Amino acid sequence: MTETTGFLRDLVDQVRASDAYGQLDRFSDDHLLAPFVLTREDRRNIAANCDLEPATEARLRSFYQAIAAATERATGAFTTTILDLSHEGFGRVIIFAGRLVVVSEALRDVQRFGFDSLDKLSARGESLVTGATKVIEQYGEVARDDA
Repeated sequence: MTETTGFLRDLVDQVRASDAYGQLDRFSDDHLLAPFVLTREDRRNIAANCDLEPATEARLRSFYQAIAAATERATGAFTTTILDLSHEGFGRVIIFAGRLVVVSEALRDVQRFGFDSLDKLSARGESLVTGATKVIEQYGEVARDDA
């Protein structure tokens, strides 16, 4: 088991926070992160024309909530995540800070949501946090306006 740091620590915290009954406490961080890693072959074997599984939606939600939490910690600006998905795996995710949109991504084929490795998962998360942080630093007045 490796020590979980940076964005991966935020992601594990979000996964554990979604567990109201504490059932995930007995699992290691590596075990909780494993479902986020899918090889190209794994993704190819998942049908894109089927309904979105609740477990996949939960992973997607945890990923973006971890980005929001890390951004909030880095900037002090309160963040909110909105995830709107159809049952077919299409939608949008938006992360707000105050009245400022700091992340906005169109989502498609989320049935296949995953990364080739933990390094790529971490890099993508860190990249989104860095981008959101820069936007908040540039437009701090709007990011801290909750009117």
